[in-house]
Parts: sequence; C-alpha cells; structure tokens
Amino acid sequence: MPTILSTKKLDKHQEQLMLNANISFVSYDAIRISFYKELLFPQKVENAIVTSKNTWQAIKDKISIKNAFVVGIKTTQLLQESGIEIIESTDYGKDLAQKICSTHSAKEFHFFCGKQRRDELPTQLKINNISFTETQVYDTLENHREFSQEFDGILFFSPSGVKSFCAVNDIKSATAFCIGTTTAKEAEKYTKNIIIANQPTIENVIVQVVKTYKND
Repeated sequence: MPTILSTKKLDKHQEQLMLNANISFVSYDAIRISFYKELLFPQKVENAIVTSKNTWQAIKDKISIKNAFVVGIKTTQLLQESGIEIIESTDYGKDLAQKICSTHSAKEFHFFCGKQRRDELPTQLKINNISFTETQVYDTLENHREFSQEFDGILFFSPSGVKSFCAVNDIKSATAFCIGTTTAKEAEKYTKNIIIANQPTIENVIVQVVKTYKND
C-alpha cells in the first residue's frame, strides 16, 4: 500500500478519495495563515483583483465588490456564491494580468493579496501602465514538522508549502505531486520526480495520486 503525505489537511471528501483507492496517508498544514487585523481600504470597490481563497476570507465581511478579477476556480466559486460578478477568472496570476492588460487597460483596480504574493501580476500591470492599488491582507507562515518515515508521494499546494516542508525534511525518492506549475518550480529545487495536476485543485492532485498508484 502506497503511503502519501499531504502538506495540507484534507477535508472528509478528499480523505475519502484516498481511502477509496486504498492509499494510506498522513496530512498536516505545512503553512498557516495570519490575517491582518487592521486593514485600510475602501468599503466599496468597483474592480477588485482577488488572488486566493485566503484573500477573500480576509476581506469578504469588510467590502462590497462590483466586479471581480479572480485567480483560482475555488476562489471564483466563493465570490459567485456571494453574488459578485466575475469579469475574468484564470488559473494563474500571470494569465489574469494578460487579460487585464489586453482587455481592461482603461479600468482602475484594487489588488488584494497576501504578503508572500508572486510578482508576475503586479509587475505586468506596472509595465502596461494599469492603474491599481495594492493591499496585502494576510501573511503566510511556515509550520515546520519533521517526519522520520519516508513517503511514496508528497502533495504540495503552494511554493510556501514546499519551502516549509523542505526546511526540515528531504523529499528523497518520493514523487512530488504539485497543484500547479508555480508550486512545481519550487519543488524542482529539491527533486526531479514531479507530477503536476491537470487542474489547480486539491481534488485533481489526489486524482494524479490515484492514477499513479492504482495498480499497486
């Protein structure tokens, strides 16, 4: 029976996907989110860029958004459930930046993000003279945990998660299952044995695990 480590705690549905495939697993949170208590931004925003579920969690009760430009399938769903109109939605920040620059260059934006956010999106907006205000609404902190056992596969969901795990552990011969290309680039610093999900969701990462070990 293959043994898997998830660097993010799985919910009951996600755990069941593993159990149904007869895969043994351990899960923990390699990172933790610290939301900023004091935030200064307008209560009403016409064009908001929202880059993650954590970003939305930090602002959802404090703001009214007319139009949203969103990174991530799950984040998009959460905003839609709140009745917010989604103008653009992409899997990666660089793709969202391209859409904004090519189609919405005359608009002004408020960019909500975490402290550890990547540079691609804001850099592209600046290069193309897109008017935006950036507000960082949370920080990502590493949560270190050492493991003595070796795993057949390790699930990674962010570059920060890779950094946190590898700060005190070695990937060794395990396969790194990554939620997307950004996470995979960080994992490449520690291993060449990488499988990337077809879609950037936790469920699809698990699908790749099941496909890999279904005959074991």
